[in-house]
Amino acid sequence: VKADKLPPHPTCDHHIKLEGSLPPVGVIYSLSNQESDTLRAYISENVEKGFIQPSSSSTGAPVLFVKKKDGGLCLCVDYRKLNAVTRKNKYPVPPMNHPLTVFNGSSIFSKIDLRGAYNLLRIKEGDEHLTCFRTKYGSYEYLVMPFELTMAPASFQNLVNDIFYDLLDVYAVVYLDDIMVFSKSEEEHVTHVFAFLSRLRANNLFAKVSKCLFHVSSVDYLGYIVSSEGLKMDQAKVQQILNWPPPRNLKAPQSFLGFANFYCRFIKNFSKKISSLTSFHNKDSCFTLNEKALR
Repeated sequence: VKADKLPPHPTCDHHIKLEGSLPPVGVIYSLSNQESDTLRAYISENVEKGFIQPSSSSTGAPVLFVKKKDGGLCLCVDYRKLNAVTRKNKYPVPPMNHPLTVFNGSSIFSKIDLRGAYNLLRIKEGDEHLTCFRTKYGSYEYLVMPFELTMAPASFQNLVNDIFYDLLDVYAVVYLDDIMVFSKSEEEHVTHVFAFLSRLRANNLFAKVSKCLFHVSSVDYLGYIVSSEGLKMDQAKVQQILNWPPPRNLKAPQSFLGFANFYCRFIKNFSKKISSLTSFHNKDSCFTLNEKALR
């Protein structure tokens, strides 16, 4: 279902509380023809939905564009200066591996993708002007929560925890917008999925059907393959590790370790195996690429 209209205010709007003064006004960058077309389309679509509105705010962030895999462009608002002066919310986002501890005994799974997940939250009334972004076509501000805001993940986790509290770790896990419903039998799963989708509808949340998977025996979730046999490594990610190029500077081993550490639970004596690479963390280290480090 497409989330194509302004959602109502839920129980937890996104509040932007500043620690200091307003951030300075951002520059308006020169744009290519493709960027201009993307910007125009973005403004038209989101004004029509009611997600943004013209703004007369005394602040404003610049817009940037990121290349998509299909060659298109994704518009991003550069809120770094706003984020720097935003008071940080202490609402807990669970560790990424926490949801993976509750699947024992489950044999059937459904993965649900929320459409425009962060846009399902409203900006707290009175804070909209803080989200202003400046373009050559005018200034606009959000009425829904854009994903680039520093505390957007915490606000979204707060929302889903509030809505699905009684289902969490019983037959559903929700890590930000990554949702899994799990059951021990097909019959049980029909009931669980229906109840979960009904809860979505009752709270004006929308799923992107093309990205959902229903009633499967094996599924990738948070970088792992989940099935009745438990957790397995995703072979595509394993191949990335195996094909990692040899390090050429001090930062390269750190990048590799950050990626490889994701699967440390599957590797016996992991800390011992990487000891020759962790020595590079010391800023006074001398970078020496030897046979031991490569192994």
